[in-house]
Amino acid sequence: MNYGTGIRGAALALVSASAATLLMTGCQPGGNATGPAASSAGRPAGGAGSSSTTPATATAPATATAPTTGATATATAAAAGCGAGALEASMHQAAVRPQGTGTGAVIVEFTNVSGRPCVVRGRPTVAGAGQGSPQSSHPLQVTLTGSVSAVRLAPGGRAWTKLTFVQVQGEGDGYCVSGTRPVTYPTLVVGIPGSGSHQVALEDGVLAECDDRVTVTAVSPAKPS
Repeated sequence: MNYGTGIRGAALALVSASAATLLMTGCQPGGNATGPAASSAGRPAGGAGSSSTTPATATAPATATAPTTGATATATAAAAGCGAGALEASMHQAAVRPQGTGTGAVIVEFTNVSGRPCVVRGRPTVAGAGQGSPQSSHPLQVTLTGSVSAVRLAPGGRAWTKLTFVQVQGEGDGYCVSGTRPVTYPTLVVGIPGSGSHQVALEDGVLAECDDRVTVTAVSPAKPS
């Protein structure tokens, strides 16, 4: 028997089968993506996790923006200024005032009598109303203390300013240290820019002062003494 021919035939058949298997594997759809080289070539330079994290990073700002915008709009809403008719003013003597015969210092109180919140701001002005008449008022020289800021008043809310005068000295009609004559006013006219001028009187007595000068605190939500 010719064993050589049989062995060679079996070997050729095995080689042909192996070649056919390789050709079939290479022709399968997606076959290029299964090998190590193909996987490495198709991977982004940033590494295996890069393509999966990009969408999450891009969508995070859009999720956080919506609530922030609404909260900012609510927080920045501001009340309108208090008009002259929105405020009611009154005045009383201050507990802490300079020594002397005259009034020394008073507290002026502003109350929001409107039905809505409003804001007061600015440097107060002061004038003495001659014979109780605002038309005959005499402006006083104002020295402001404290920083001016907006004060928001709810309906019924109050704000204050303190007026400290150059005090009258001595007994009777008194005298001024500067040598000028003391002046008395039955009422004062206190103004706030944008909020009108308000005529106020003491519940007891009249105002006496020297030199037509007054120190005024900025309008504040905290009541001075």
